[in-house]
Amino acid sequence: MIVEHYSSYSLDGEEDLKMRLLDALAVAHAARKEVPLSLSLVPGEVPSLMGIASLDSAAFINTFLIRYLDFNDTFLGLEPLHPSDMIGGLLALGYVQDSSGEDLLRSMGLGYDIGVSLCRTTSLRKKGFDHVNFLGIGATVGCSYLLSLSEEELRNAVSLTVVPHVALRETRSGKLSHWKAGAAAEAVRNAVFSSILAKSGMTAPSLPFQGKFGFIGVVAKDMDLSKFRPNAEVRNTAIKEFPAEYHAQAAVEASLKVEWEGNIEKVIVETYEAAVSILADQEKWNPENRETADHSLPFVVSYSLLKRDFWLDSYFHIRDKEVRDLMKLIQVREVREFSEQYPEKLPVRITVNSSSVEVDSPKGYPTNPMTMKDVERKARRLGLSEKVISMVRDLENVKVRDLVREIVH
Repeated sequence: MIVEHYSSYSLDGEEDLKMRLLDALAVAHAARKEVPLSLSLVPGEVPSLMGIASLDSAAFINTFLIRYLDFNDTFLGLEPLHPSDMIGGLLALGYVQDSSGEDLLRSMGLGYDIGVSLCRTTSLRKKGFDHVNFLGIGATVGCSYLLSLSEEELRNAVSLTVVPHVALRETRSGKLSHWKAGAAAEAVRNAVFSSILAKSGMTAPSLPFQGKFGFIGVVAKDMDLSKFRPNAEVRNTAIKEFPAEYHAQAAVEASLKVEWEGNIEKVIVETYEAAVSILADQEKWNPENRETADHSLPFVVSYSLLKRDFWLDSYFHIRDKEVRDLMKLIQVREVREFSEQYPEKLPVRITVNSSSVEVDSPKGYPTNPMTMKDVERKARRLGLSEKVISMVRDLENVKVRDLVREIVH
């Protein structure tokens, strides 16, 4: 089914793809100032967003920067995904291939279609596996387009991505580490390398999904391939207004809207199961680093209530006493009615003392989408130049090399 979509693909949703590209570039630009790693990796001749590197290292670095701030796009289905993570690898490969802007859009569209549609077929996180398994497959299909792989070469590329690279959910369990971003970067790096291997003639296991020890048999026995129906999936992805995990977006929005008088005596956060299980497990009540704090409902709600804002500098205040004291007053509850509405809606109700605000779907969700002007406003606040914003707007007339050089400049 992946091969069939690859062969018959027709570009759709150009404006939506440009918005996700601009969003990813802006987030990566802001991350360059905050990433606490040198990320020199393997030297080479390909410009990454942090300097010169080898092709696969450039793919890793670009993706790490896009993912590090947890501020790029999201898909929420049976399995969540951050589809724009794959843009890091497509930029690196598109630079080497001297691809056009339209080629980049087409590779993104294919990657989004495959990665997002796979997320409808099964839940990986409930089985202990990570969503970057699907990211890697989507990225491989996008890379394959840039390399003009044949159908047989594509089959090999996908297999070379799937069989050797099954990622575990431990990446997102308990106290989080830099690998929260690294897992996506590794998946995309693998996708680039697997596609190049396939282009060189490397063969791979012929049944990566349905073989005796394939992905379905070992990882996802309940995988329902009848739900794999890729079609302009970019329109089903969500852009973030606030720099936190997507399940926290509506909680921040509601926290900024709720009003109260006097001292805060209690805070009740009512939401759906995924938000509770991902953002309110034991470790999230005592975040010690950014990676854990941006997955912590208690932290993002406390800070938003106290400061009436939530932006990148919020994470400098993880250990502030007033924030920690308010976190102790917060109760997080699952509401069955809200869980039943997910993922069509992402409802949350914040009650402070006796005042409540409920948000059904945050700004940027497919049912409440951002416009290009909204994304441009976010990009400017993140410090992206007007030149890059203009180049993305006119991407059909831009070369990937010129875009990358302008960003790195």
